[in-house]
Amino acid sequence: MLSKVLPVLLGILLILQSRVEGPQTESKNEASAHDVIYGPPPQPLENKLFSEETKSTKTETGRRAGKLPEASRILNTILSNYDHKLRPGLGEKPTVVTVEISVNSLGPLSILDMEYTIDIIFSQTWYDERLCYNDTFESLVLNGNVVSQLWIPDTFFRNSKRTHEHEITMPNQMVRIYKDGKVLYTIRMTIDAGCSLHMLRFPMDSHSCPLSFSSFSYPENEMIYKWENFKLEINEKNSWKLFQFDFTGVSNKTEIITTPVGDFMVMTIFFNVSRRFGYVAFQNYVPSSVTTMLSWVSFWIKTESAPARTSLGITSVLTMTTLGTFSRKNFPRVSYITALDFYIAICFVFCFCALLEFAVLNFLIYNQTKAHASPKLRHPRIDSRAHARTRTRSRACARQHQEAFVCQIVTTEGSDGEDRPSCSAQQPPSPGSPEGPHSLCSKLACCEWCKGFKKYFCMVPDCEGSTWQQGRLCIHVYRLDNYSRVVFPVTFFFFNVLYWLVCLNL
Repeated sequence: MLSKVLPVLLGILLILQSRVEGPQTESKNEASAHDVIYGPPPQPLENKLFSEETKSTKTETGRRAGKLPEASRILNTILSNYDHKLRPGLGEKPTVVTVEISVNSLGPLSILDMEYTIDIIFSQTWYDERLCYNDTFESLVLNGNVVSQLWIPDTFFRNSKRTHEHEITMPNQMVRIYKDGKVLYTIRMTIDAGCSLHMLRFPMDSHSCPLSFSSFSYPENEMIYKWENFKLEINEKNSWKLFQFDFTGVSNKTEIITTPVGDFMVMTIFFNVSRRFGYVAFQNYVPSSVTTMLSWVSFWIKTESAPARTSLGITSVLTMTTLGTFSRKNFPRVSYITALDFYIAICFVFCFCALLEFAVLNFLIYNQTKAHASPKLRHPRIDSRAHARTRTRSRACARQHQEAFVCQIVTTEGSDGEDRPSCSAQQPPSPGSPEGPHSLCSKLACCEWCKGFKKYFCMVPDCEGSTWQQGRLCIHVYRLDNYSRVVFPVTFFFFNVLYWLVCLNL
């Protein structure tokens, strides 16, 4: 009995085991079949991210590859029947060109050559109906190689001396075509332009340096330039090489110029600059003023020290001459006198007058010393009796008119041919005194300038208090240095006040 039951139990166990393992095997087979059909087997996370990036790059490349043929097709279409030799709107309306300038740098400004250097980015905008297109592209940006295939305004700068277009690393040109036919052309260039400098107020001068441009071949009825609200961008962050000048602003002007080939519209920009006064003040005004004041030191030196006073005066005059030459060294050769030239000329006059003052003083003192104390004075040879009578009459006349003895310096020729001063008595005419060609005074030669000078001045120290100099200005010869110590500084001070008031208010 047991032997029959055991085989039955073993069969039941085998059946139950086969039923439990069967669904698991089927599910594995179904999963494996699904992976093979619908996708690759599961991969690690890093491989999965790399595959996603590869897919996105392929997608973008495909899109770009799809846009490039489209852009090439648009460009080939608009340029296929395009004639770049003819301006847009020919025979219908003038072409309007809108201009915009961006200044990269300004300077240096050469005073000697009367020119300045400017680095700009010049932009021109106009409409060309032949370049319109319908597509998703808002604009097409082209490099300088395509410029030759488009019509470009023939703008040139009228006051330029030299123009340089930058070509490193590629020609600095750009063309942008919009879908509505608008064209933007931009180019970078460096221009050396002329600037007429009016140096009358130098160094307190201000200048307006122009930059003029117009069309070379299209007159006003074919091409019109205009500013868009006068938009001028100035890059002030760059270090402008103006050196002696300060940039004060810009202005513009539009005018029509008539030429034998037509009327052309000319646009002009003015760059306003003013000179910095500090450099010229330390190089010219301060040395000139100090040299002028240094020449006044001779008024405090004794008259007997002739070498010291002479050398100081000559040195001052030569220094002023050198300063005047140095101020013109880097200066344009203009035909008029500038404010600085006038100042240096006046300082030169002051230094020369200081030297001349000592010469006059020395001459007067020397002649008076010779007339009164020199043993070499030679009086006119007259008879001793006649000389005594003349002397008696002179004293009597002096007592009668209460006049002092006045010494007149004249020159007589000695036996050795040398001109020597002599002293003669000058007395007013009296009823009893002889007059005419035989009188003593008519025989002595007198300088005409001395006569005219004595009409207004009395230069002899011992003539004070007499009636002979009434109505005349009495000047003491020995006090001439004292007068100069006051007159020279006061005159120079008032000159400076008047000079700076006029120059700063012009």
